[in-house]
Amino acid sequence: MRLELIATATFGLEAVVRREVEALGYKVIKTEDGKVTYLGDERAIVRSNLWLRSADRVLLKIAEFEADEFESLFQQIKALAWEQFIPADGKFTVTGSSVKSKLHSVPACQKIVKKAIVEKLKEFYDVDVFEESGAQYTVKATLLKDRVTVTIDTSGIGLHKRGYRQSDVAAPIKETLAAALIQLSFWNDGRILIDPCCGSGTIPIEAAMIGKNIAPGLNRSFACEDWEIIDKTILKEEKKRAFSAIKTDIKLQIYGFDIDKKAVLAARQNAEEAGVDDCIVFGKNDVANLRSAGKNGIIVTNPPYGERIGEQKQIESVYQAFNKFFKINPDWSLFMITTDKAAEEKVMGRKADRRRKLYNGRLETCYYQFHGKKA
Repeated sequence: MRLELIATATFGLEAVVRREVEALGYKVIKTEDGKVTYLGDERAIVRSNLWLRSADRVLLKIAEFEADEFESLFQQIKALAWEQFIPADGKFTVTGSSVKSKLHSVPACQKIVKKAIVEKLKEFYDVDVFEESGAQYTVKATLLKDRVTVTIDTSGIGLHKRGYRQSDVAAPIKETLAAALIQLSFWNDGRILIDPCCGSGTIPIEAAMIGKNIAPGLNRSFACEDWEIIDKTILKEEKKRAFSAIKTDIKLQIYGFDIDKKAVLAARQNAEEAGVDDCIVFGKNDVANLRSAGKNGIIVTNPPYGERIGEQKQIESVYQAFNKFFKINPDWSLFMITTDKAAEEKVMGRKADRRRKLYNGRLETCYYQFHGKKA
């Protein structure tokens, strides 16, 4: 079946997600704020959920239309072929959002959409009551300037929930954002990578998963797995293919350090759960003691911001340590995400080679990219 899919993304990561979608072999129709729309089929739903590292969710797009009255919304929703996706025992909920639309009451819109779907399915299946004992279908009606986009969530739990994070520390970075930071750094498995403020190890772990080509969704389940339109053999084939794609014999040079002993222990546990503990070296270490482990390495890090954890004095000491390190190691590159708008001058004494506005949760941050000198 020819389907239109949407990979949702954190603001600023659309280009990263688009590259991931294209790398899977799918044609991107358009890229907008927070989403990448592309063409695929039932197998694409499974493959996208398994392999997209930086997307938040994969949505199945059902329709898009204009509606500025409740009756219009009801009739257009009811006219859709819901029976193609939701079986007679399907359990479905309706969520929604409304921005700059005449139909601004989200609860009212949700009620209308739910009623329209129920009426359509009642007619098709010739029943009066639905048991809703089967697979879960989360329908979302997104209204933006009176334009309605109707989708079904294929992922279930957000894609950042890889399943390996057993131990957390304060203010952990999301796995999807960490994967994006690695990809934006253009790190490759032949370079040394260090995160000197690793916390529970998310950045080193995501780097190792990229280096070993481990599908990020391999050890979790998705809402679509129980859908009737997804042949069970597709899931088995795609997971088998993902397992065979893992580079088991690759040697990686990835290091994660933190001043907090508990964080280091958490990072080791998480890395073991992710299956990458054999290629990351974790240790308790102050940033001030950071030393080069070779040439042309790269630091990718999410240091304390001050808004969340750590005192300003501690943050300044981190900056000073970075400044000292890069003066001694000018061939190394630094990729750092922070809310500090003055971090460029504090850390390197110059403007970054590139910078990108990103959101870490609700915090507006900048991803500063300093490229090392070529040998």
